[in-house]
Amino acid sequence: MAGVYIPADIYVRYLRARKKDVKFVCGSDEHGVPITIRALKEGVSPQEIVNKYHALIKESFEQMGISFDIYSRTSNKVHHETASAFFTKLYNDGLFEEKETEQYYDEAAKTFLADRYIIGTCPVCGNPNAYGDQCERCGTSLSPEQLINPRSTLSDAPLVKRKTTHWYFPLQNYEPWLKEWVLEGHKEWKNNVYGQCKSWLDSGLHPRAMTRDSNWGIKVPLPNAEGKVLYVWFDAPIGYISATKELTDKWADYWCKDDTKLVHFIGKDNIVFHCIIFPAMLKAHGNFVLPDNVPANEFLNIEGEKVSTSRNWAVWVHDYIKDFPGQQDVLRYVLCANAPETKDNDFTWKDFQDRNNSELVSIFGNFVNRALVLTQNHFKNKIPERGELLELDKKVLSELKEFPLRIGASIEAYRFREATASLMDLARLGNKYLADSEPWKLAKTDLNRVGTILNIAIQISANLAILAEPFLPFSSQKLKTMLSLGAKTWAETGGELLPVNHPLGSPQLLYEKIEDDVVEKQIKKLMETKKAVEAASQPVEPAKAEISFDDFGKVDIRIGKIVGAERVEKSKKLLKLKVDTGIDTRTVMSGIAEYFSPEEIIGKQVTLLVNLAPRKIMGVESQGMILMAEDKDGTLRLVQPSEGVSAGSPVR
Repeated sequence: MAGVYIPADIYVRYLRARKKDVKFVCGSDEHGVPITIRALKEGVSPQEIVNKYHALIKESFEQMGISFDIYSRTSNKVHHETASAFFTKLYNDGLFEEKETEQYYDEAAKTFLADRYIIGTCPVCGNPNAYGDQCERCGTSLSPEQLINPRSTLSDAPLVKRKTTHWYFPLQNYEPWLKEWVLEGHKEWKNNVYGQCKSWLDSGLHPRAMTRDSNWGIKVPLPNAEGKVLYVWFDAPIGYISATKELTDKWADYWCKDDTKLVHFIGKDNIVFHCIIFPAMLKAHGNFVLPDNVPANEFLNIEGEKVSTSRNWAVWVHDYIKDFPGQQDVLRYVLCANAPETKDNDFTWKDFQDRNNSELVSIFGNFVNRALVLTQNHFKNKIPERGELLELDKKVLSELKEFPLRIGASIEAYRFREATASLMDLARLGNKYLADSEPWKLAKTDLNRVGTILNIAIQISANLAILAEPFLPFSSQKLKTMLSLGAKTWAETGGELLPVNHPLGSPQLLYEKIEDDVVEKQIKKLMETKKAVEAASQPVEPAKAEISFDDFGKVDIRIGKIVGAERVEKSKKLLKLKVDTGIDTRTVMSGIAEYFSPEEIIGKQVTLLVNLAPRKIMGVESQGMILMAEDKDGTLRLVQPSEGVSAGSPVR
């Protein structure tokens, strides 16, 4: 959301407000190797996996107000046909080089290994779990041969190499054109994008295989190509074209005419594909427009750590919607205000809370609510007339005119943080105007002056409703309803939008304060996730040294029942337990107070070592030991029989 979809949505909503002819196209990229890995783990087909997640992702986008004209998927028939035709055109033009090479093969799984099925140590940052195509820690693009100690993700079998045939796109032939097109023709691109392209081009380009050994994906449309599919990064960007085909019969007006401006919103890990490989493919094909700009963002970390979906270190949209109902715009605002436009940035729940409370609530929401409530109270909810304008009024109205141009210029330059800040500055202007003019104090002595102030405040609110729509679509619609504001365009903003005596709707709060306990709950959820993941990665404790059967025979383990429990003063860990062992009722000191309360453990059956020599713990003689299972994260669990048994029953 932060790196790609919210910036793209702001851009598109702005263009629509400017009455531009724009198509917002996206879709689920469904032929990636992670999908087949997930399918293997879950014991289902890849199609079942993509069906499940396409629906979830599509719903999440809709809930967050991402206003695609179409959200398609690469498993659709039209996409298979479009990608196959694209490949066939390049093949018939003699552009591919057919090569037999040796690639990694898993003999246990009996399959060639795609790059994502191979992990090893990254040669750049030392990450021990880097993939064969990219290190997710440092973002370096890799090949399996570059990994240190590569291994299969499918089995523990040693990797071997076998011969296989693939079709290579001669990327090196397009290097001179790419240098001219990117380095000379697009110096206006963002520094992070331009710099990464220059690094790739300066290092020299090489042929790149556009097919893979797999049964999942778009089958290579050639004879004798059984078991071969198109490389996912060959077929996925063609999805933009096929999705536009699904959207409109006039798709060629957008993709095949020079007056089209094509903009790719992506994350930095996809720069090479959208700025070098896909443009080279389009150039080779010859019938399609090239990207005008690729305003890629850097990464947004969470609480200081890189997002990792595999480790569940993420804030999932469907969870956010459930935990913060009706507050989609809060997340949109915070992510845009904190967007990683030029460098990696950090999302924290405390910053989320602060921006909501101190900006959306205290500035934006406070201004709008004051203006509307005062108008309702003093002018029967109708816009009052203006009297003579003072210098303060003229200054505010003059500044108001500048905001549409200012915000629009920032959006068109892909500086969305700057645009968001300008939007909040407009709310600040309105808030300060009311604070400086104090209409609530003038209401008893100069109602005409109050009318002038509130007329101007309502006009600022109406401008906010239009100018906020790309950033805060839900708040914008709510504000438009309160203002009874009809359809207005961006071009109409900057001045008076509502006439005198225009009836207003009922005032409502746009935003609500977020309390400490709410964000603490989210932080705790993340920390628990981190703890669980770290525990899962810990090795299982090795077995202890062998003992004889006679040694084991000396151990007397029985099932007991806890009949009493109390906390031990000055100890956070200990509970003092009374246990019915079937032999007697005895006292046992147990370090389980962090996991069980005295109230919940009374009546529980436990497993007890009854012939352990007594010893004093904090002045109390403990006669035995409760046996517990300790999970990888240190959590203790009771070891109990699957069904109730008599106290004193021996454990054999």
